[in-house]
Amino acid sequence: MTWRDRWLLHRHATHRTLLDREATAADLAGLRDFAREHRGVELFAEPETAATDATVVAVDGQGAWIRRRVGSPAVARRLARDLALPIYDASVVGYPRRMREWSRANRPAVH
Repeated sequence: MTWRDRWLLHRHATHRTLLDREATAADLAGLRDFAREHRGVELFAEPETAATDATVVAVDGQGAWIRRRVGSPAVARRLARDLALPIYDASVVGYPRRMREWSRANRPAVH
């Protein structure tokens, strides 16, 4: 959680969501940590909805993934630039097959 993360979130906060929490510096730190700990990470930006702020899904080369709020597309782009990672619009390109395969293989057992 850096001062820059807090500044980015504050600078790009143009409105408040009503149904869910807003992005926090901890969300950005989680994405940074994931990128640092995994290889072949790509980011997939998801638009804001009525229920959540804009989010980013980080997917590694094996398909493991996390989703975190980022607050706005501008914050997502800046994060990708800072981490030197590619970023894609998930609503245009979709999600990689390896992510779906990883999710299927790592689905919790239902009893």
